[in-house]
Amino acid sequence: MGILVSIIVTAIIFKYTESELTWSVIKRANWLLLFAAFLMQVSFWLLWAFRMKLLSNYLGYRISFPHSLEITMASMFTASITPSSAGGEPVRVKMLSDRGVEVGTSAFIVLAERILDSMYFSTALPVFLIATGFSTSFGFKIAIIFISLLIVFLYVLYRIFRNESSIDKFAELLYKAVRKFNEKKAEKYSSAFSRELRSFREATIKMLSDSLSGILMLYIVTLVMWSASFTIPSIILVALGYDAYFLYSYAAQLIIVIVSLVPLTPGSSGIAEVSMAYLYSNFVPTNILGVLVGLWRLITYHTNIFFGAIFVNYSLIKSKFVKNQLT
Repeated sequence: MGILVSIIVTAIIFKYTESELTWSVIKRANWLLLFAAFLMQVSFWLLWAFRMKLLSNYLGYRISFPHSLEITMASMFTASITPSSAGGEPVRVKMLSDRGVEVGTSAFIVLAERILDSMYFSTALPVFLIATGFSTSFGFKIAIIFISLLIVFLYVLYRIFRNESSIDKFAELLYKAVRKFNEKKAEKYSSAFSRELRSFREATIKMLSDSLSGILMLYIVTLVMWSASFTIPSIILVALGYDAYFLYSYAAQLIIVIVSLVPLTPGSSGIAEVSMAYLYSNFVPTNILGVLVGLWRLITYHTNIFFGAIFVNYSLIKSKFVKNQLT
């Protein structure tokens, strides 16, 4: 569904921005540079897997890089076919727990990834908006809303995990809610939930108290990781024979990735394409918008589905093989 929406929206943008110049730009495109843009996407995958491995190591779990990459790519596939990429997180939690990481700690690792991303977006967006003055009013509204939601979210987390009694209260609320439907399972679910919340809290405390230098390292990896992804449109523009517009493009990418968090379509397909066409029309010639959007989504979205599907199938085949070996 996401692929279909993405293709249809891209085709509409291409149709309304097409001209004779569009086809001449396609003919003279530098395919070597387009391959370099794809390599930046590969770098994005590798850095995400490296960050997950670092997070696991800081918490005392040894996840190999190949396993971390397998988890990352399977997550990318699921994220690409679920609204606002929301399906990626449960997959990472499940696959990490399958590698021996406690469920609560797995949830912390996945949430920590998102908090690191959010911290980077909320600090980088105002900087790039001020530096470029690009789409100032719209950009600052997005930044203010996003930062406000992040602060509220972190405060809620703090209220839940500030001490053991807070966890007990939260588990008790779950018990009361489940008891209305199934009294026998209420105790079981609330007990398991309480245990995993404590595991989550312990991981949080360990991360904040023992690994401040590690947190800085993780932030730097996050910065480099997203910069690799945000550089892709600039490389595509150069491949098409135009200026890179690096600062403007980077600011636009920050806005797009935040807008794409709205959970409306699988992989934010349609939303991402329209947002990009709107923002890039401010500094890129209209007649190449369709080509730019199409190549960008091909590299950053469709490859996630294609290569992610390969890793998902590999993981399924491997698990079946191991199961057959044991039996």
